[in-house]
Amino acid sequence: MNGNNGETDMNLQKQLFEGERIRLASLDLEKDAEIESKWTQDAGYLRLLDPSPARPRSPLLIKKSYEELEKRAEEKGDHFYFTIRLREEDSLIGFARLYGIHWPIPFALIQLGIGEEGCRGRGYGSEALELLLGYAFQELRLFSVGAHVPEYNPVALHLFEKAGFVQEARLRQSLFRQGRRWDMILFGLLEEEWRVNHG
Repeated sequence: MNGNNGETDMNLQKQLFEGERIRLASLDLEKDAEIESKWTQDAGYLRLLDPSPARPRSPLLIKKSYEELEKRAEEKGDHFYFTIRLREEDSLIGFARLYGIHWPIPFALIQLGIGEEGCRGRGYGSEALELLLGYAFQELRLFSVGAHVPEYNPVALHLFEKAGFVQEARLRQSLFRQGRRWDMILFGLLEEEWRVNHG
């Protein structure tokens, strides 16, 4: 021991990237691009994930975007991208990321998605969010995190509310989907709020 109590030593040994059923992992440029390309054929998934126009993307395009992400992470250090994999099968089911990190505050935005259709609605997103928040607040020592959630995505709204996020703003009628306008809801969570929720 280095003069600290045993609790500190236990915290240092706590798993950052592994949950009960999933783990946060690095990218496999070749294999992951092939899998994610298949997810981009699912317009419903893309619309819930991103307000940008949905479009299929080839493995080559996705691989290039992965390479750009890794280069930017090395050069600017303003985002951290993880894949979400099932622990037992080691199969890719989604992604989780901290992005737009503003170190002077320090603040980051969160985004995650479960691309594998058969894995949705099974609590993997909640487990991934819990791991990502632990990484954000314990490893990166962020002050707060935020998330942009479309009003038409009730699953994501529930996910963030359950994790203790509070609604900080609403961009009214800023999104157009399915023939009507929707609000974009901005959620936030402070490090001290997360600590209260996590004992």
